[in-house]
Amino acid sequence: MAENASGSCTESPKASSAAMTQCYENYILVDVGANLTNKKYSRDLDSVIQRAKDSGVKKIMVTGASIRSSKEALRLTRIYPGTLYSTAGVHPHDAKSWEDDETLQELESIASNPECVAIGECGLDYNRDFSDPETQRNVFHKQIELACQLNKPLIIHERSAQSDVLEVLSHYSNRLPPVLVHCFTGTAEEAQLYLDQGFYLGITGYLCKDKSDSGVRQLLEGGQALLDRILVETDAPFMYPNTRASKLPSHVKDALTERSMTFLHRYCTFQRNEPCALPAIVEMVAAFMRKSPEEVALATAFNGLKLFGLNQ
Repeated sequence: MAENASGSCTESPKASSAAMTQCYENYILVDVGANLTNKKYSRDLDSVIQRAKDSGVKKIMVTGASIRSSKEALRLTRIYPGTLYSTAGVHPHDAKSWEDDETLQELESIASNPECVAIGECGLDYNRDFSDPETQRNVFHKQIELACQLNKPLIIHERSAQSDVLEVLSHYSNRLPPVLVHCFTGTAEEAQLYLDQGFYLGITGYLCKDKSDSGVRQLLEGGQALLDRILVETDAPFMYPNTRASKLPSHVKDALTERSMTFLHRYCTFQRNEPCALPAIVEMVAAFMRKSPEEVALATAFNGLKLFGLNQ
């Protein structure tokens, strides 16, 4: 799935092979997780979104991680209709801020809007324990219940808590909506447990940080994760894909195109990643999976459109 900068791939009689090459370098992509409500974008969000479009990212889901950010994410969808979509959730770090009925009512009010396409990110994080585990589990239950009630997909954040996440979700097994495990950073073995449940995995620039023999890279290289269960996301402004990482295999670095590197290195930094980094992530995923980037772009975009009902 590809197009040129003008949005079409029509060829004039004088079109050169170079022009046609560029035509197919611009993938059509869906970023299913970007934190565009972050204050790092407060001064130039228009430019950030235009760069994303120029790079081939046609639709972006703006992640809600608190009541405030969920409201703001919804507001942004009205400013950029058809390009931005939102989610509504309370991150496990913020679970301690949950005020029973009031928070639930606010969340439901936000999530009931058609531009809000998922509940989350929500889940469990025992890596940092900013909220105590019991509070996290209670708040997680409430948000799963809301996702079931509204029949909207669930976006899960999980760190060092997989067994408890699966235990909580097991209570809803007969009525769970589709589930995306956002920004997956676990082992291939943990991935398999999610895939066995029919869940989707979100792949980010963490690929560049993963140095283990049993992590996300192994998941892709071993063919364990099929393309119909993978989505791509930048998690911007976080998870900068450091394509210069020393541990990144040479065949993956060689697969990165000049075009994607131009967007990545000109506009993205460790301090502020952007959705225009997504083409580089897709090219790395494709290289690890030994597939063409066009195939990965097409499959992940289709998954995003289908899973979240994004208007094409």
